Amino acid sequence: MESSVSLVVLGTVQDAGSPQIACEKACCKELFDNPDHTRKVVALGVVDHEHKKSYLIEATPDIGEQLKALDGFSPSFSKPIPDGIFLTHAHIGHYTGLMYIGYEALNATKLTAYVMPKMRSFLSSNGPWDQLISKENIEFKDLENNKREVLSPALAITPLLVPHRDEYSETVGYIIEGVSKKVLFIPDIDKWAKWGKNIVTVVSGVDYAFVDATFYDNEEINHRDISEIPHPFVIESMALFDALSADERKKIHFIHLNHTNPLLNKESPQYKEVLSRGYNVAEFHQIVGL
Repeated sequence: MESSVSLVVLGTVQDAGSPQIACEKACCKELFDNPDHTRKVVALGVVDHEHKKSYLIEATPDIGEQLKALDGFSPSFSKPIPDGIFLTHAHIGHYTGLMYIGYEALNATKLTAYVMPKMRSFLSSNGPWDQLISKENIEFKDLENNKREVLSPALAITPLLVPHRDEYSETVGYIIEGVSKKVLFIPDIDKWAKWGKNIVTVVSGVDYAFVDATFYDNEEINHRDISEIPHPFVIESMALFDALSADERKKIHFIHLNHTNPLLNKESPQYKEVLSRGYNVAEFHQIVGL
């Protein structure tokens, strides 16, 4: 029987995509000539089948294909434009898809953008995003930290503030709550220890956790200062979660993979190591019943 609420993974890759601009490494070289259609920037879709509503979480540069896919996961009704878009923060892969909502492309009418206060201020005060407001392509719905946003009797979404490089806006993750299951989504965070919440405790309260796995370890980014782009390495997260029971570990789905991340290659030793320790790597078009 089909769940009344479904979550679908619409992208698993870090903001700049894969292949990444000007990358000449082996991880990207062949992809420029032979693109992998599953390499989409991180986003989730949520479909409430009973109440005929759909939502996009993140507005990525791949938003056109992602909205088409989201509509395809709603077989009982057609909704090419969702009922709303939830944004996490103002880094390029997470909000710039809004450009396609505007005058030069979709020219939408009052599409609801669910935003935190600083995100609202950033979009309202800077071009070209402020044109989305002046032309009424989007309208804001304000979110509050830890406050459930009830979208229907079957669906609610709660934002959770997390520490990240907040140059332009705050950063949030989300708890997506369906009829019987909850999903944690944190695509970006600096380090788990910097958060005011205990990630192990948060994971214990959900059924699935899609968490930041930008870099597997520091070897893949030895050409950059990691202090400028902090994320929990996958090896750090596994060390933290290894003490959990097998049932708790299998909740973890690593997502938001940098183009250099060996977890993008299912044949890599690192990918096989993650699975052997009881974790998962998020899959493009993976569906979770809620």
